[in-house]
Amino acid sequence: MRTLIAGNWKMNGLKSSLAEIQAIAEGVGSGSDAVEALICPPATLIAAASDAAADSGLQIGAQNCHAAMSGAHTGDISAAMLKDAGASHIILGHSERRTDHGELSTYINAKVLSVFDAGLVPIVCVGESLADREAGLTEKVVLGQLEASLPRECADTSFVVAYEPIWAIGTGRTATPAQIGEVHTSIRGALATRFGDNGNTAPILYGGSMKPANAADILAVEDVNGGLIGGASLKAADFLAIYETAM
Repeated sequence: MRTLIAGNWKMNGLKSSLAEIQAIAEGVGSGSDAVEALICPPATLIAAASDAAADSGLQIGAQNCHAAMSGAHTGDISAAMLKDAGASHIILGHSERRTDHGELSTYINAKVLSVFDAGLVPIVCVGESLADREAGLTEKVVLGQLEASLPRECADTSFVVAYEPIWAIGTGRTATPAQIGEVHTSIRGALATRFGDNGNTAPILYGGSMKPANAADILAVEDVNGGLIGGASLKAADFLAIYETAM
């Protein structure tokens, strides 16, 4: 599998931010056989970002979608619409969606099916809170989210998992390589058991405050196949530094 370096811009980015997309696209160039580059800007910028990244190896993704392909869902966006705008991947089940919007794993499961139907790749996020970790519930919580969020169709279709310890997102704290490795190994085992060959080859990203300064140590951990990067993906220089570290 290729390493995937994915940027999640969250609720950041205006038209002026397309200069960063262009700079990232120029830095990625025609792409690499070893590393994939992906930026997931807000939905308002996907079409323009796709144009800015055209003829480069940079892919553009989305941060969320509705489970239905169309219908009376005011304010929502479907996977088919995001594909039409130029998205290749869609992030699902990010901790901020689970916490701020009360999204349950069963609903995320339905969204994954919608993403598959649209011919896109879901990036499904799982992760524990600080309270869960301190109570020794990390594996139970993470594997429980994984089981409920991923449909059986993952055995036959490309998907990505992102492990994001909630306590390490935007807090300046980062899990140690040993902590990361322990969870990623558990995730890999669960995926392989349930989905066979597809579970063995699905990329597992680390999503807890990866930065240029710690990327090399994290990417060296077994079963870490890339990163889901937040703040460090907003600036081309920082994102490209991580991308180049993964090469």
